[in-house]
Amino acid sequence: MKPRSPWLPGLMFTYLGWLLLLPLGALAWTGWQYPRSEWWSLVTAPVALAAYQLTLGTAVTAALLNTGLGFVLAWVLVRYQFPGRRVLDSLVDLPFAMPSVVAAITLATLYGDGGVLGQFWEEGTTLGRLLPWNFTASVEAVVLAQLFVTLPFVVRTVQPVLLELEPEVEEAAYTLGAGDWLCFWRVIFPPLIPALVTGFTLALARGIGEFGVIIMISGNIPYKTLVATVYVYQKLEEFDYPAATAIALVLLLVSLGLFALTQSVQRWVMPPTTQG
Repeated sequence: MKPRSPWLPGLMFTYLGWLLLLPLGALAWTGWQYPRSEWWSLVTAPVALAAYQLTLGTAVTAALLNTGLGFVLAWVLVRYQFPGRRVLDSLVDLPFAMPSVVAAITLATLYGDGGVLGQFWEEGTTLGRLLPWNFTASVEAVVLAQLFVTLPFVVRTVQPVLLELEPEVEEAAYTLGAGDWLCFWRVIFPPLIPALVTGFTLALARGIGEFGVIIMISGNIPYKTLVATVYVYQKLEEFDYPAATAIALVLLLVSLGLFALTQSVQRWVMPPTTQG
């Protein structure tokens, strides 16, 4: 065995420190300098509370939808063979590579006023009279933006687990008389729970932190379509740094709490022998 390089761990911790720990520490330190009463009034302002509620509600909705549909997509990509499967598999990562402005323009072109589909909801049309809807100033636009950016997370966390499942275990279950549903719930689904929880949490955290697509298509109307990240941006534009810092700290604490919860759930659902 070759000797380990003693400088590699130091390089790794230096890189993580400058890139991750130092900025987060600076944000926490800045927020700590404000008086507690001022900080509390900023994070509990009515417009801030409305932004939290909208952000969390839409992010949870998008994460739940992408957990279910992402699992189905991962299942199809792993268990089915069909023309274009590799192309579809590659398209799953498109939200990672596509610039936010391109995604926003694409969604607005499709669903916005006069868009390919949005024209059918315009005022005066049949659907417009039955289902009056303005995409560019709606909660649905926020959800759709979060669905778009969080699509890959569940797929990419569930796929490796599905690939590692041993077909002999399923064959043994069928041999013992288990049907398709019993085999799925008793043999296939339990090993997938940690991956689904991880994918859901990553999608939820990413949805809470989404900014680029939402700011361009949601209208950013206070108490209606203004999410927390855009609220932070607006406060920065107004040079209201205390409010921007306070709201950013709330989002940071929520993200850290989500990842801590994920680790706890994974330890609970995984057998001790598989936790390493």
